[in-house]
Amino acid sequence: MAGQTDPHISLFSPQEVEFMAEDELVEIVPNMNMEQLNFISGDFGRFIPQIPTKVPLWLAVALKRRGKCTFRPPGWMSVDNLTQILEAERESQSTFQALPFSYVEIARLLFDHARDDIPDMYMVRSLVEDIRDVRLHKLETNLGSFQGTSAVKISNVSAMEVNIVRPFVIRALEAFYKHDKPEADVDRDTRSSRQQREANNEPRRPLRQR
Repeated sequence: MAGQTDPHISLFSPQEVEFMAEDELVEIVPNMNMEQLNFISGDFGRFIPQIPTKVPLWLAVALKRRGKCTFRPPGWMSVDNLTQILEAERESQSTFQALPFSYVEIARLLFDHARDDIPDMYMVRSLVEDIRDVRLHKLETNLGSFQGTSAVKISNVSAMEVNIVRPFVIRALEAFYKHDKPEADVDRDTRSSRQQREANNEPRRPLRQR
């Protein structure tokens, strides 16, 4: 795919992250009869009116646009659940609450294409935005406490959040590796390089005559 638009800013654009999230399964309620659909990614259906079924998000959006289904919002998108998650995110500055890996992209696509299927849509959207802002602030704050290491593990971070901080983390780890490298290794590499240059410049001895 067309990823890695600018490695100095982000490895993927927001549109590319959203594209990958469209493979997530969501539940729809068809309003038509349709035989099973066969794709490279799998088989979905058969579609029977008023019988819920799960399909990839991209297929659900395509059917919704044609008036062929309604969405069943994921359980985590309820006002009560999002309110609890927001409160928990604010209480702890070191941990992140469990959310779908692509929660930002899923929510955005549902807000764009299925707002009439989401109860209390405006409240849900406000809560999702607040959760995203709190988590990004915590993530930026926690990155400031980096120490020399060879890996970084942060649980329950979403796709968009990973994409935002990945370039900084990569540069930070590269810097830690560079500055933590033992001086002996550096000296050995320097001596080896100097000896190689000297050997290359050493004049050749004439062959001994028989």
